[in-house]
Amino acid sequence: MTDTFTLNNGIEMPAVGIGTYLLPPAEAENSVEAALKDGYRLIDTANAYRNERAVGRGMRKSGIDRSEIVLSTKLWPSEYENPNAVEETMERLGVDVIDLLFLHQPAGNWKAGCRMLEKAYRDGKIRSIGISNFEGKYLDELLQFAEIKPQVMQVECHPFYPQTELRVVTDPENIRLMSWYPLGGKGQTGELLKSPVVLKLAEKYHKSSAQIVLRWHVQMGNVVIPGSSNPDHIKANLDIFDFELTGEDMKAMAVLDNGQRRYIRTEEALEHFAHWQPDYEEA
Repeated sequence: MTDTFTLNNGIEMPAVGIGTYLLPPAEAENSVEAALKDGYRLIDTANAYRNERAVGRGMRKSGIDRSEIVLSTKLWPSEYENPNAVEETMERLGVDVIDLLFLHQPAGNWKAGCRMLEKAYRDGKIRSIGISNFEGKYLDELLQFAEIKPQVMQVECHPFYPQTELRVVTDPENIRLMSWYPLGGKGQTGELLKSPVVLKLAEKYHKSSAQIVLRWHVQMGNVVIPGSSNPDHIKANLDIFDFELTGEDMKAMAVLDNGQRRYIRTEEALEHFAHWQPDYEEA
């Protein structure tokens, strides 16, 4: 069973990584260190998470060679017109190359951000280009504008909302989906993890409900980045490669698709995102 995916530029991407959304610096540092020691090789952060320096510290403290780690982060819209945004992000992380750099939101002057990432890609400062939350008209416009096809789309995705319509566009373009809210949303996981379908499969495979859902993601072709500061959860979330859901199991999981997002992004929110400035001072 594969534990990596090949992106459209030939880069190998681990199927499972650790996310650091909402983790304060100290927790992010500890989680990254623990995850890497447990065998993770994909770390995801963002300018807006205000923990990039901590993520870099956790990577270094783990003792894992930098060349083995796929590091993913995101530029916030207020940085799209900052000519030094890529270099400043690298400085905070303490790295000389970023493996996957996203435009975090389709807000502000994202076209300038797109050109910035393309230049950084050509210059060898980043290894892959990502777009986050560029759905519908935003994705259509970006694909027409971009000179380099993105490798990854990070977006809300889980069994309740498997992004079926988005895949009609991304799959033919070989743009890999990376799932945020993979277990159904921060503070909202109970409905998914306690659903009869998931509980039945958890009993069948002697796995936790979370492991069943994460295995579903991987078999759907999604890179998945569950976040946690709990060492036991971090370890368990990677332990999904010793079993495989059958075709019938996947059909049973498909019944959970009810078209329900857990996060609604409005045009007003995008306007706010364009002007909000992250505070990069960290503990």
